[in-house]
Amino acid sequence: MNDVTELKKLTPADFASDQEVRWCPGCGDYAILKCMQRTLPELGADPANTVFVSGIGCSSRFPYYMATYGFHTIHGRAPAFATGLKLANPALDVWVITGDGDALSIGGNHTMHAIRRNVDLNILLFNNEIYGLTKGQYSPTSRVGTRSPSTPFGSVDRPVKPGSFALGSGGRFVARTIDTAQAHMPVVFRRAYEHKGASFVEIYQNCIVYNDAVYEPFTAKANAADAQLLLEHGKPMIWGKEKNKGLILNRDTQRLEVVTIGENGITEGDILVHDETNKSVAYMLIEMPFPGFPVALGVIYCDPAPTYDDAVEAQTVAVLAKKPAKPDFDALLRQGQTWTVA
Repeated sequence: MNDVTELKKLTPADFASDQEVRWCPGCGDYAILKCMQRTLPELGADPANTVFVSGIGCSSRFPYYMATYGFHTIHGRAPAFATGLKLANPALDVWVITGDGDALSIGGNHTMHAIRRNVDLNILLFNNEIYGLTKGQYSPTSRVGTRSPSTPFGSVDRPVKPGSFALGSGGRFVARTIDTAQAHMPVVFRRAYEHKGASFVEIYQNCIVYNDAVYEPFTAKANAADAQLLLEHGKPMIWGKEKNKGLILNRDTQRLEVVTIGENGITEGDILVHDETNKSVAYMLIEMPFPGFPVALGVIYCDPAPTYDDAVEAQTVAVLAKKPAKPDFDALLRQGQTWTVA
């Protein structure tokens, strides 16, 4: 007689390591970590099949705090390490944890190519618009005028918009959420996890020491309803405390406009419906200037395509099928001219 052993249902504690979590008190990273530890068991993830890969920065401590496999790699190179992991073992669930400086400055090239290739990775970019670990220098996403040790008179750089960067790199999944949005963030994490291919998630994350409250105009509880547009595929883009603000696409200018339902003959039927597969509108949603427009959150663009890792695996299988004998790595190393050092 066979005994049936019921599988233990995992809890957030099963994904939390025994390491002391060490970020500045009040850092937004704590909220993201807790959300991830809570969400993974809900997704049915297996700690033994999950890997977190990070580069350098405050966010890059993340793998130490997850009871999964993890790699704390070098500055900007997390996507390259993660790509190698996924190609070596396509069955792994690989998460890349990075920051705005790590991913978009020294790591911009690696981030771009991981997205362009559509490697099946979940890339989470913690965007606090500052270099936190190295004491508050301005970063690629810092706003014009940002005063910092490296820009004492104010930054004159035009900042990178991570979502636009991902779309421009050929991204097939681009989303946004907020560190304190504990109901919204798990929904975005689930969508990223379920997406086959490179999923890119920008998380607005507060740095309480060097860039505190930079997002407060749209994240503060009193402001959120009138400042955030929560996107849902197939639903009209409506927001506001009274649920009376909406977006339309002006047919003449081909630009988005904010309208008020009930004014000038505008009805809910006039409001633009969110289509995750519309890349042109996705760019517009990412580029909407706040506060004239709301901040778009959720899955902004999702249009799956064949992945790089699947293509590499298929090619490997096809090449091996044509080989007359099983490949011998030792023979490969010793073929051609060799010599022995006495």
